[in-house]
Amino acid sequence: MDPESHVSTDLNLEGTKNHLLKPFPADGNASTKICNHNKKSTDKNDGNFNITHDPKIGSTDMDCDHMETDLADHSVNEVNSPNGQKPLKPCMSDCRLCGVPTNLSLNESCCVNLTQDMEMLSPDSPTCRDSTEGICGGVKTHGAACPTSGSKTSEKPDTRAKGQGGKQCDVAAVESSAPQTNCLATSITNQQENTWMTSPKSDLIDGRRNRLWMGTPVDELRRMPKCGHPLPHLKVSPSHCVMVRTDLLREGEVPVPYPSKYRDAWDDVFVKMPCSDKNLFPVETEDGNTVQSRWDLICAALESECKSSLDIRDGILRYSAAHAKRWDFTALNVLCTDALELSEVQQLFEVLLPSMVQLALSAPRLCTQPIPLLKQRMNHSITMSQEQIASLLANAFFCTFPRRNYRKAEYANYPEINFYRLFEGSSPQKIEKLKTLLCYFRTVTESKPTGLVTFTRQSLTNFPKWESSRTLLSRLHITCEGTIEDQGYGMLQVDFANRLVGGGVTGHGLVQEEIRFLINAELIASRLFTEALDHNECLIITGTEQYSKYSGYAESYKWKKSHKDDRPRDEWKRRCTEIVALDALKYRHFLEQFQPDKITRELNKAYCGFFRPGMSSQYLSAVATGNWGCGAFGGDTRLKALLQIMAASESGRDVAYFTFGDAELMRDVSDLHTFLTDRAVTVGKLFRELKQFFNVVCKNCSGPRPDVSLYGFLYERLAMDPEPTDTENTDMTPGPPTN
Repeated sequence: MDPESHVSTDLNLEGTKNHLLKPFPADGNASTKICNHNKKSTDKNDGNFNITHDPKIGSTDMDCDHMETDLADHSVNEVNSPNGQKPLKPCMSDCRLCGVPTNLSLNESCCVNLTQDMEMLSPDSPTCRDSTEGICGGVKTHGAACPTSGSKTSEKPDTRAKGQGGKQCDVAAVESSAPQTNCLATSITNQQENTWMTSPKSDLIDGRRNRLWMGTPVDELRRMPKCGHPLPHLKVSPSHCVMVRTDLLREGEVPVPYPSKYRDAWDDVFVKMPCSDKNLFPVETEDGNTVQSRWDLICAALESECKSSLDIRDGILRYSAAHAKRWDFTALNVLCTDALELSEVQQLFEVLLPSMVQLALSAPRLCTQPIPLLKQRMNHSITMSQEQIASLLANAFFCTFPRRNYRKAEYANYPEINFYRLFEGSSPQKIEKLKTLLCYFRTVTESKPTGLVTFTRQSLTNFPKWESSRTLLSRLHITCEGTIEDQGYGMLQVDFANRLVGGGVTGHGLVQEEIRFLINAELIASRLFTEALDHNECLIITGTEQYSKYSGYAESYKWKKSHKDDRPRDEWKRRCTEIVALDALKYRHFLEQFQPDKITRELNKAYCGFFRPGMSSQYLSAVATGNWGCGAFGGDTRLKALLQIMAASESGRDVAYFTFGDAELMRDVSDLHTFLTDRAVTVGKLFRELKQFFNVVCKNCSGPRPDVSLYGFLYERLAMDPEPTDTENTDMTPGPPTN
């Protein structure tokens, strides 16, 4: 679980009230989002965390009125970026075009300007404050200072490019106490120059500040099912377990389980089911100790009269007596006594819970085929019906799965599946989780779902040779508003996962991964059979539905109302929602993530999730992702964005990147992507520069963070690169992975 600041905010909540157990208005529309570029991303693993986000997010106003129109009184000040790196001072351009000496080092710079669209300049970024500014065509250009070599006013040149477009202009001499150098960055047309000369400075600032997205328009990116190729007939294979009758699949009809009669398995290859004849329970009799069928005990306990949360507790403990002193049902009790209205409580105990009991006890009729464990180093798929998943999750709610309540050796490397930890404590977050899951159960018990879901564990052994890759970067759409699940519909959606998929969804966690597993509750079924992910593995889930709308994040998370998922289905009756669980590395120290082996691991992990063996890139949807592996996992947002773009490019996919309100990150990543694509920088070239950043900057860094920003380093190195790009040796399409 590697969650980020993933905030869904509805601005029009006034007067809206949705009751959990009353009729829910279906809402298929995305909530209105507001861009907040100063919101910090968060990332939590399972446990108690104190993270607070205001669900009402607004743009942070930056006071830039104090900036003067010239630089006579300005000194070059140190600026810190949000990730703690010290950005290089403003000085960026391709000086080879200027006739300026090209021996730029980290301590020497010329006056350079890579600003490619002056209308995109923004004072919102902290780098715009108190930085040396250049004057271009009468308009002040942030980040275009011209200190000469040896200038004492600037320790490092800032090399952040702002904007898009690739325009040219004359850069006038900048007034400062340091020696000055004039240079020509690039030229613009007379019409564009006249526009700059006459446009008020505020228009330029507002034009960039108000941008909510940059790069390629999102509608131009590929989505499923439009971009997909026709699927072959669904059938069983040695690497694909299909748990329904494929010959009886009909639109709008509930799939028929296969085989028709329950077939048991009790070994280390398949899930141990609660309805197995070998699931035995020790009991004491007059003749001494003996055993009886635990399933018979489960049936008797759950079919008993249930009028309160105490009855639920007593029923569960009848077949889980060993945990009576350890399990705590406080959250369940608070839900029933305080969180729900009287009518909702009556609906819960009179209608919903009895329906959930019947769903759980239908497991021998619905889940007739042994469910294989998706173990490490396997390439295997399981396709089951949504009704079968609902039965499994009902059993998880009532904590019936055997051998899964202890972290014993047998399942030590698997996630928890029984919901007993969800009932613990009295935190408001547990209550909201229970509301979200009860909304799911209410939906699937009122109307049987008719679709299928496929779970695929993908394990790769061959990966690209990153250093020698000639693949060009793919297209990028980046935005500071919207969410992966809403605006990224039809794309490959990244789950910022824990290696134990689902993270703390049945415990205390409540960030990106847990939220996705709650609103798309069918994802939780993967925890039943998916072993912890290894470095070269991912889990791909296709076909889950979204059942709830929510607001907030972490401690501010709130279940809002039910959601009717209207995504189209593919030929296998699966919703066109493809989610990939990718677990990032967790870093103890910030600098270690720049080590080449760590970079390679993250590239390989992302590539494993994005790559589809034997499939042409024209049939691959774009990747919808965001700040993967950042927050508590210690990842740097700007590095992780680059790595995901590189992996997506190598796998033949475009990228839709959601910064979750961080407008500055949006601008920085977009600017660098434009800079790199304009220069036809390949994945291999970029990888080599990342290695140089570690060798030149990080190895010699005395503090906990680099003295030079990563993006600044890349701008300076690539702008001054004497080695021209060999366009004949680059390729827009990735080659096959190599050993």
